Amino acid sequence: MKISLLTAVLALTGSSAVFAQTTPARPKPAATATRPAAPALNEQQVTARANALTDNMQKALGLNPQQVEKVRQINLISVRGVETARQKYRQDVRKMAAVVDDIGQSRLEMLKETLTAAQFDKYQRKREEKMGVPSTQGVQGNVVPGLPGGE
Repeated sequence: MKISLLTAVLALTGSSAVFAQTTPARPKPAATATRPAAPALNEQQVTARANALTDNMQKALGLNPQQVEKVRQINLISVRGVETARQKYRQDVRKMAAVVDDIGQSRLEMLKETLTAAQFDKYQRKREEKMGVPSTQGVQGNVVPGLPGGE
């Protein structure tokens, strides 16, 4: 009788342990779920920044009405692209810098097609002064030691 009672207790205890594990385990949250989502682009800020750039360029370069609209579109595309890159690559600074540089080069090419040669030259000079960006044809002014003229 002790054996049958012991068997019955073990059977009841063992069966309840089996039933306790029948609920499915909850999946662990993914690592990307804990990272906050990138905020949406604030289109008003993007437009305001592009308009401010365009207004400054209009005053400094004397743009005609057709140029103003083309430059406004170029600036809008560029500002939107830079803001998107900042959000998308905020964890990868090198990638963000490369994308922003590409956007800047593309913007320069589009501006070069839109502005007259005199306007673009003036724009480049102002840009170099403001940003400290040397022109591709600029010379630093220091002669290399040992070469003619550097005595």
